[in-house]
Parts: sequence; C-alpha cells; structure tokens
Amino acid sequence: MLLVDSHCHLDRLSYGSKQTDMADVLAKAAAQEVGYFLCVSVTQGQFPTMLAAIAPYPQVFASCGVHPLNQDPGVDASLLLTQAADSRVVAIGETGLDYFYSPENKEVQQDSFREHIRVARALNKPLIIHTRDAQDDTLRIMREEGADQVGGVLHCFTESLEMAEAAMAMGFYISISGIVTFKNAAALQAVVKVLPLEQLLVETDSPYLAPIPHRGRENEPAFVRDVAQFIADLRQIPLTQLAEATSHNFFELFKLAKK
Repeated sequence: MLLVDSHCHLDRLSYGSKQTDMADVLAKAAAQEVGYFLCVSVTQGQFPTMLAAIAPYPQVFASCGVHPLNQDPGVDASLLLTQAADSRVVAIGETGLDYFYSPENKEVQQDSFREHIRVARALNKPLIIHTRDAQDDTLRIMREEGADQVGGVLHCFTESLEMAEAAMAMGFYISISGIVTFKNAAALQAVVKVLPLEQLLVETDSPYLAPIPHRGRENEPAFVRDVAQFIADLRQIPLTQLAEATSHNFFELFKLAKK
C-alpha cells in the first residue's frame, strides 16, 4: 500500500522540540506507508530555504506561491515566474481567497490569485487553491483567468458539494484534510461520501489541523493515514482502495513518476 500526503508544510514543523528533524518526520511517515509528499510554499521569501531543506529527499516535491493570508508584501509576479520555473516545483500555490480571516483585503487577494493563475498557465503547472468563505469569487476568478487550462486542487476542502462539482468540472481535484475527522464536520463528511474517487486527494496540511486521534498535537505527514482511514470507513471501502486511488490521482495531477 502507498499513501501520499498531497499538502504539507515540512519546513514549518517544530524541529528540535516537537520533531527531531525532517529525516525523522519522513521516516515516521514511511512507517505508516506514506511514501511521497508535496511541500507547499506560502511566501516567496521563505521559498529558497524551503527548497534547500527538501533537496536531499527525492520523495518530496515542492510548490511555489503566496498564501492569501500572507499578502504583506504581496506577490511579486515576475519573481514568482522565475521561482516557480524550478524543475523541482510541480505546482503553483498555495494561492486563493480567504474571506474568513481577512475580508478587509479582498481586492489584494483577488489580484494575487489572478497573478498565480497566469503564472500557472505560463508554466503549464497545476494550481493549489485555498478557499474559505469565498466560494463565488473563487470560482468566478478561476473561470475568468482560465484555470481550467492547467487544473489543480482545492486543498483542505470544507465548502459545499456544489462548489466541489463546479471545480471538478474545470478539471480540479478535491483534497481532504484531518478536518473531516472532527466532531463538528458532519456537513463535510456528507460531501466526502459522494465525491468521485477519481478526483479525490488526502493531505495533512501539517503542522496544522491534526486529525482525531491526534488533536492537540502538532500535525505531521504520518497522520495522513488516519485521514485516509477515516475517509475509507466513511465510504465503506478498504483503506487499500482509497490509498491506491488517491496516490494515483496525485501522480496524475502533478504529472509525476514515482522515484
């Protein structure tokens, strides 16, 4: 069996306190049959350090982008184009819109989101999209900027089935994090039950959002197995089937070969 953590922030784990080092984190994940990882960028300033940190690990891939909540100083589109052209970068983002935490700078977020989509199209690399309380604007900008030309993933998905279906119609995958295991996640669980398996991914978003039974701890890639097991049980399918499908989807979306 092979599992993939399709979205994590390995450079942001608490090394030296809660975690030993990156090699240890990846070894613990491997013990849970988690074999590949996508380390996701959230600022341009941190990107070179992140890329250097994961360089020794061929099983770790990278993205490049500016999180919608990290808009100070905002996105430098020309630098993003240069950084994201690195051969180790398989996706653009994370980008998108978050009106839950920062409704006051909607326009700045929207401009940044558009720039990311344009870079993704220029480089023919898929997008990693964060969306919260911004369903209509997210879908509108995706359509206006031609996001369907490159596809991608709505990560850490918590929105409606209607939004998932609209994104999937544009060639996007839906990634589910440990939030699905939470006691107050009945609405999300109902969505996850009916999502097509061929457009589903699993992730940790570590070090954030540790799934049950690890709530209160720093999240780590090994815990993607708990997410996958919960989803498999929810859908009443074997974990091996869920793992095979989501791992296949990961390599298909990001145009990767297993190393």
